[in-house]
Amino acid sequence: MKLYYLPGACSQASNIALREAGLKFELVQVDRLTKKAADGLDFNEVNPKGYVPALTLDSGETLTENICVLQYIADRNPAAQLAPAWGTMERYRLVEWLGFVSSEIHKNYSVLFRKDAGDELRQHAIGNLSKRLDYLQRALGSKTWLMGEQFTVPDCYLGVVLGWSGHVKVDLGQWPELKRYLDRIRARPHVIEALRSEGLAK
Repeated sequence: MKLYYLPGACSQASNIALREAGLKFELVQVDRLTKKAADGLDFNEVNPKGYVPALTLDSGETLTENICVLQYIADRNPAAQLAPAWGTMERYRLVEWLGFVSSEIHKNYSVLFRKDAGDELRQHAIGNLSKRLDYLQRALGSKTWLMGEQFTVPDCYLGVVLGWSGHVKVDLGQWPELKRYLDRIRARPHVIEALRSEGLAK
């Protein structure tokens, strides 16, 4: 398998999940400006949508979108317990968390990275994000991870997105449980490996 990524982008969630699952893969960096991949391919041909993550399988097929890619990775090694079994209520809760992280957390952070975002748009995104982080802290409560005591793929995704806070001047100190949650994620050996592989940690 090949994972196409941008350093520090949401594709890092898949980088982490692949390591947590113990799967063999090749990490292929994409140039943000030219869209050329390190393996020589035009990334727009790998994923015509033009953004990461893209996971090219050994069959030659390519999967995109975090919600899909993360579940595919989890299902390749059920013993790693990165996702509950299909058909269980717990699995639907996992899909619910992935959807929430993607549409409500990730997308509001994304606005704050835009250079063309005016003050009004930024304030709107920060207001939305604050409400979502309030909810997230309540929902996390005293649990170690989003699904309880088992680290799962929504944690891979949420950890990456919350990690953007410092870059966009969102003070996670307002949400101390979320800050501690992020610290727990950042301490995981496979997360450290993923950060190093992207040149983001020593």
